[in-house]
Amino acid sequence: MSSLVKPLVEVHNLVKNFPANHGQFVHAVNNVSFTLEKGETLGIVGESGCGKSSMGRTILKIHEPTSGKIIFDGDDITNYSRHQMLPYRKRMQMIFQDPYASLNPRFTVGEIIEEPMIIHKMGTEKERKIIVQNLIETVGLKPDHIRRYPHEFSGGQRQRIGIARTLALRPEFIVCDEPISALDVSIQAQIINLLEKLQKERGFSYLFIAHDLEMVHHISHKIGVMYLGNMVEYGFSDDVYKHPLHPYTKALISAAPIADPILSREKQRIILEGEVPSPLNPPKGCPFAGRCKYVTKQCKKEMPKHYEYDGRKVACNIYAPENLEKYSQVGKTPEQAVFE
Repeated sequence: MSSLVKPLVEVHNLVKNFPANHGQFVHAVNNVSFTLEKGETLGIVGESGCGKSSMGRTILKIHEPTSGKIIFDGDDITNYSRHQMLPYRKRMQMIFQDPYASLNPRFTVGEIIEEPMIIHKMGTEKERKIIVQNLIETVGLKPDHIRRYPHEFSGGQRQRIGIARTLALRPEFIVCDEPISALDVSIQAQIINLLEKLQKERGFSYLFIAHDLEMVHHISHKIGVMYLGNMVEYGFSDDVYKHPLHPYTKALISAAPIADPILSREKQRIILEGEVPSPLNPPKGCPFAGRCKYVTKQCKKEMPKHYEYDGRKVACNIYAPENLEKYSQVGKTPEQAVFE
């Protein structure tokens, strides 16, 4: 993407803490920064509980940010009230993870898709009915489905209904919160193909949250890897997937299953030891220090900065300029030098 184009979404040092018992806080999102261009997809991956969904919901202001900045199309919306956010709700939407829980069982498909337009006072009743009918066909459902209820549909069909409801407001930015994780593998590909088709036709920007690294690599222009609320690596999709830098990213990719049994046997898995620290009491230094084979004293004392290396941002002391200079003097790669 051209640097001259104004990003649609800019997130700067976003923090989200949730209150817990006895005055404690769950540190869900910690100093996350990224930009998202118009028509671009940023994939977010990481283990369950790493803060992916919390980050997506905070950007949409479903959760209020603790600190940091959220800029949408040049407007700083960080501290906007619910009333001030109303005009932006049409432009920022979400596809939810569970197609069984996100649809009102008392509404027909037509009523579900039309409801956001009624709330935002869009068009006349006749115009809305035409839009609903067009959206049903756009997402691959049949015209007569308009009068049926959610319980009459499969999981994949329900997710298509959810997508149609999201499209009703003609948004520019869509947070896809694990939209395929509750679906059969055969249906997942259909939903991904639909999302890609809609992006090409309408220029949507997606924040695509998922566990499946291969799927994220397929659909995304950029990838952000999260661990314990922190963005540990961020860069172009091919770079992150094919040449990971952060030790956690390397472990994630090594764990991805391979269909070919011969290649699967030859693949070297990186087995992580230790437990993920509690977000109630995150470590003082690098959040990955307790599970990393490259850990140093520096890693345990202070949080690593986001260093620029090989076209990416990576939060790891391996890539600190002073360390890179040392490695180059002895003719080693950063990983070789640290491991030895």
